[in-house]
Amino acid sequence: MLVSVIAINLVGFGAVLIGSIAQGSAALAANALDFLADSVTYTVSLWVIGRSVQVRATAALVKSASLAALGVGVLAFATWRALTGAAPEGVVITGLGAFGFAANLLAAALLIRFRDGDANVRSVWLCTRNDLIHSLGVAAAGGLVWLTGSRWPDLVAGALLAGIFLHSAWSITRQALEEARGVRRREPAGRPA
Repeated sequence: MLVSVIAINLVGFGAVLIGSIAQGSAALAANALDFLADSVTYTVSLWVIGRSVQVRATAALVKSASLAALGVGVLAFATWRALTGAAPEGVVITGLGAFGFAANLLAAALLIRFRDGDANVRSVWLCTRNDLIHSLGVAAAGGLVWLTGSRWPDLVAGALLAGIFLHSAWSITRQALEEARGVRRREPAGRPA
């Protein structure tokens, strides 16, 4: 099942990346990078299944660091586009946002039973939940770009998506550190952590 979700995200990444490059859209760039990050996240999650809590917590920390890096990168891109870019095509953004929503809805249906669990499992669910929110935001931003002829709705959507990346990174980091500390507290004295 997780392999199917990885495939969904890789297809989403390719389709949205092409649209992002063609349109110079901050919202689509954030959405494309999110599809790619999710593919990597789910692959790492698949790799750590059945491993120790420490390994899973470390993997969750790596994933949260990548989310934070994506958030900073999207903010930088949105800032650059604010200074240099023209308005992208709103219809294209909305169409790709709707495509992303459909892809993420399918992934969410496959993953909903995993929404609770350790930091590693929770990170998979949070990524999917965020993707649904992102895709709706992208579609709405495209509609506003189309209605107003302004690039600002796209840029604001990109910045908001970056904020969601950063918030999720913080949430995953906090839970992974708590889980790692819990393992260390339970280990008998004299044994390596």
